[in-house]
Order: sequence, then structure tokens, then C-alpha cells
Amino acid sequence: MQRFFPALVGLVVVVAVLSSSLFVVRERDSALLFALGEVRETITEPGLYFKYPPPFENVVYLDKRLQTIESRDPERIQTAEKKNLLIDSFVKWRIADPRLYYVTFGANSGAAVERLQAQIRDALNAAVNVRTVKQVVSSDRDTIMKEIQNSVAQRAKPLGVDVVDVRLRRIDFAPEISESVYRRMEAERKQEANRLRASGAADSERIRAEADRKRQEVLARAYAESQAKRGEGDATAAAIYARSYGQNPEFYRFYKSLDAYRSAFSGNGSTLVLSPDSDFFRYWDNARGTPPAAPAH
Repeated sequence: MQRFFPALVGLVVVVAVLSSSLFVVRERDSALLFALGEVRETITEPGLYFKYPPPFENVVYLDKRLQTIESRDPERIQTAEKKNLLIDSFVKWRIADPRLYYVTFGANSGAAVERLQAQIRDALNAAVNVRTVKQVVSSDRDTIMKEIQNSVAQRAKPLGVDVVDVRLRRIDFAPEISESVYRRMEAERKQEANRLRASGAADSERIRAEADRKRQEVLARAYAESQAKRGEGDATAAAIYARSYGQNPEFYRFYKSLDAYRSAFSGNGSTLVLSPDSDFFRYWDNARGTPPAAPAH
């Protein structure tokens, strides 16, 4: 047993040296290999690596995954109109250069977050201070986010940080101006509604006047055509009557007398005061229409 004890101790020492000389870099991490306090190598690929045991060399791991900075409380930012807005934002970032990042912040991610938050606050103020409330809330919102991202990315690059995205999650009015802003928005909407109503009423009148004009034109053309057709019909009827009258004038007079009788006696309670010798009764008792003989004296 005493013979194997030194060998066992040697084996333990060898295992301890080997375990302290091997290290694993995971997919989510970057590794900085230090030799006597100085960075000797930056490792970003995952795998199993060898180093000298401490104190000759040691390893510091940094998280290279995408990280998020969310504002705890909305930032109070003033617009060009001196109106206060409460803006809630978040930033996506990651470590781009582990060596620069470690030189600047060490292994303390909290210091990096505080530095980035300060840069975001400055960029947000610079972008919002020159714009109106309407621009910040609606028209220039995407432009503001792009400006903030570019500004923070340029300032964070020398720190070994890559800013991937910046988003304005929520924009609210400060309580002291909310009511006045809502009243102004309501007045603007009412003004726009009145403008649209007036424009619609004008269009309605124009369309109605155009429809009336076209209706009058159609009626005038129809009346002119009907009068022309009626005139043609009357002319044709007169020509037919003239031909008929020319062929047998006596029959024509007889026919017209029958029409006169029909018209005169068609009503109820009609009273006519006429002489029996009048031309009206010419065909009453005599189909030939010859006047009756004078009585003898």
C-alpha cells in the first residue's frame, strides 16, 4: 500500500494539472486568455482548448449573446414645442470586440449597461428636442429610432459593443399636457371633419346641378322629337283627310256630322237649342243630306 501511495499522489497531481490546463469555450461565450495579467489571445469559436495552469495563464469568459437594455422608467424628453413626452425604449446589443470590451468595462456588464443607457439618453434628447410632438408620435418615429441607433452605435463601437437595434416602445404625454394635447387633437379632427363635410356638400351640389342640367337637356330633346313626330303625324293625317275629302266630299261631310252627333249627345243631361232647319241636323232624317221640302201654303 505504501508503495502505491506516491504513485497515487502523482496521478492526482497530474489530473489536477491537466484539469487546470484544459478549458471549454461554449457557443454563447467568448474567452480571453491572460498570461501574467496581459491578454494573450481572444477566443470566439467554441471548443476544447489548452493553457498553462494558473498562475501562468487564466481565462475570463464574456457573454457574446444578444442582450437587451430596457428602461426602468420612461424618459422625460422635451420637444421643440417645449412639451414633455414620456418615452419608453429598449436596445439590443452584444459584445463585438471582447478585448476592447474588457479593457473598458472589465467583466462587469452592469458598467456597460449604465454607459449605454447614458448614450441612449443623450441620443434620444438630441433627436426629440428638434421635433414637434406630431413628428415624434407619428411621422418621424422611424427616423428617430434610426438616428438614435446610428448615434449610439458610433459611440459604442470604440468600447467593443455593437448596437443592433433601438426601438421606441411607448410614447406618452406628460400628465400636465395630456388634456391640452387631447383638446387640440379633438379640435383638429373637428376642423378636418368640417372641411370634409363642406367639400362633400359642394361636390353634392355640383353633381346635382350637373344631373339637373342633363335632365333638362334630355327632356328638351325628347320634347323636340315628340313635337316633330306629332307634326309629321298631323301632316300625314291632314294629307289623308285631304285625299279622302277629295275623293268623296259628301261622305266626308256625313262622317264629320256623325262625329258631331256623337260628341253632342254623349253627355248626360245635355241640352241643345237649335233650329230643326239648321245645318247641324242636315243628315239627321236624311242620309243624303238634302234639305226638307218647304210646306205648301
